[in-house]
Amino acid sequence: MDRDEAVRLLEQVAAGSLTPGEALDRFATAPYDALVHSLVDTHRALRTGDPEVVYAAGKTTQQVLDNVEALRRSAGRVLVTRCSEEVAAALGSTGRTVLVGPAPAPRGLVAVLAAGTSDGPVAEEAALTAQAFGAAVERVDDVGVAGLHRLLAARPVLDRADVVIVVAGMEGALPSVVGGLVGTPLIAVPTSIGYGAAFGGLAALLGMLNSCAPGVTVVNIDNGFGAGVFAARVARRVGAP
Repeated sequence: MDRDEAVRLLEQVAAGSLTPGEALDRFATAPYDALVHSLVDTHRALRTGDPEVVYAAGKTTQQVLDNVEALRRSAGRVLVTRCSEEVAAALGSTGRTVLVGPAPAPRGLVAVLAAGTSDGPVAEEAALTAQAFGAAVERVDDVGVAGLHRLLAARPVLDRADVVIVVAGMEGALPSVVGGLVGTPLIAVPTSIGYGAAFGGLAALLGMLNSCAPGVTVVNIDNGFGAGVFAARVARRVGAP
């Protein structure tokens, strides 16, 4: 159940086509759908404005498909993250992040920058998540600090964006550089890309947490999903009529 469906229920009560008791039963049974293996939160969109997301890692393909079916009945669209090749194929995709159903009409713009091609999967997760949560997205790839002229060429995208997501591994310097160029909210995403002393993304995470650029916030290592959700919610507020 989402806010639109809740409003329709209340309108039906006001029109006399639905009794208050019937509406109350619908609200009472909405909080979750009890599957054999999961309790699917069908009430989340009503509480937060966004439906539950399926985290596919650790689930069987059938469990993922069951969750997707339950959520589609209540929300119309489902974002599935961390898909294996088998799960992605079952959902008709090849990506690690899959949106089942149409994305909502976009409000506001999120720019997603990736330092290198190797950071692409995390940047893709951030971008598709932002779209699924209701923002328009523009991607800028392979603009790491080893070639700053590439980043400067992307300045028009940065100027248009309401929120910027910067995805980087290695030493994680790119968010600080971008933070010195823009005055918009910036979300830094450290990735686990790098050689031994990168410690699986820990060096990038610490570098971003120690950024000298103001207005930079940091999510967990490889957490493109968390960055995408936060960015979309900010962008939706900015782009609200």
